[in-house]
Amino acid sequence: MIKLTFCLRRLPHLSREEFQRYWREQHAPLVAARAKTLGIVRYEQVHAGFDAMSEAIRASRNAPEPYDGIAEIWFESEEAMQAAGRNPGVSEAARELLEDERKFIDLENSPLWYNCVHTIVG
Repeated sequence: MIKLTFCLRRLPHLSREEFQRYWREQHAPLVAARAKTLGIVRYEQVHAGFDAMSEAIRASRNAPEPYDGIAEIWFESEEAMQAAGRNPGVSEAARELLEDERKFIDLENSPLWYNCVHTIVG
């Protein structure tokens, strides 16, 4: 499995609640509708929460400000991901998702990368 991890920060004019609601209720259905075209086999949203607890642990480590959420997008394999990239409509589907992301994600401050997962426990 190949995973794309996207650490999200919201646009400054949105509250965390507004950001998470839009992400869950508006953006998620767009991803789901385009998953087959893009070769996505799993999509998870990890929403930040537990603000007091999170702030306490962050401060104890002098860590940077937390993300508002993390999107995890799974592909069967690198080969399957590349094959999906040749599907008709993939450019349009990717463009539509990026256009929607610009409505709620601070893209310049939201890193993303492809990775391989090594499960240690579970």
